[in-house]
Amino acid sequence: MSGPVTIRDVARAAEVSPATVSRTFLRPEKVDPATRERILDVAARLDYRPNRAAQSLITGLTGNIGIVVPDLANPFFPSVVKGIQSRAEELGYSALLVDTDEDLKRESELVAALSRQVDGLVLCSARMADEDLMALREQRPLVLINRQVPGVPAVTFDNEGGIAQEVVHLKALGHRRIGYVAGPSTSYSSRVRQAAATAELAREGLVEVPIGSFAPSFDGGRSAAEKVLLADVTAVMVYNDVMALGLVNQLTRYGISVPNDISVVGYDDIEFASMSNPPLTTVRIPREHAGALAMSYLHALMGSSGPAPEPPARLPTELVFRGTSVRAPSAPPTGD
Repeated sequence: MSGPVTIRDVARAAEVSPATVSRTFLRPEKVDPATRERILDVAARLDYRPNRAAQSLITGLTGNIGIVVPDLANPFFPSVVKGIQSRAEELGYSALLVDTDEDLKRESELVAALSRQVDGLVLCSARMADEDLMALREQRPLVLINRQVPGVPAVTFDNEGGIAQEVVHLKALGHRRIGYVAGPSTSYSSRVRQAAATAELAREGLVEVPIGSFAPSFDGGRSAAEKVLLADVTAVMVYNDVMALGLVNQLTRYGISVPNDISVVGYDDIEFASMSNPPLTTVRIPREHAGALAMSYLHALMGSSGPAPEPPARLPTELVFRGTSVRAPSAPPTGD
């Protein structure tokens, strides 16, 4: 046979349609096992190499999935993306990644453009309105990570449990007046964590001092330092680790000792949390595992002709006690 082997050559030799050949490589679970085996045998004998562009024209499928994140500079997201991408490769998909730079308008525009180039989407910490995400699900298979919207499949974390562990930890250390540094008001997870902090601090009989909302970045945490000092607190809970590290950095520049003067607790357990000086007390969430789960769930949605599979349960969180939290300066010493 002269020239490169085409999908039509394989279809002719296997006595099936070109669409069935394409489906064998893109959605093997949708092809009868005996037919699939025959096509793969023919493809191997003819040394056929799938052409994704040609397959897309025949089936309307691209073999691509889209990943949308709000900020790749935030160490939270690369681990999530790694989990999605690794699982996507195992399932035979290529991943297209876009960064919205924490811009809601940009997120909407990029999602609209990307959805025309992929077979399904994974949106991480999406900022779009609930109704827009519900409408998007009608157009493309969609799974959310770290965001809940009625009727839209999602992989989420036990944020309430993680916050409760922080509060109990600080209470045990003698802290009674505790600040909370929130992330942006457009962030779903920031709203959930702040609401959980308010409820849990009240439940434990502690005083919550809201510090304000800040950008979910190192500089955002640094900008919260003066308000933390004015709040007259002995401990601070911070929306995420990047902000917490920025806060510790700026407090140190002001001559404040962390944790001897003020204890600081972050959230997410990014890689840098254990490398800081002192190492950051935080809440660990399984980011890479969440990405892999989301991709597996998306694959099931894209390949299933029956009812949608059950969504995964909320993933557990775990307090990691390190060096930025100690007994409150005003707490009575432990002893006999």
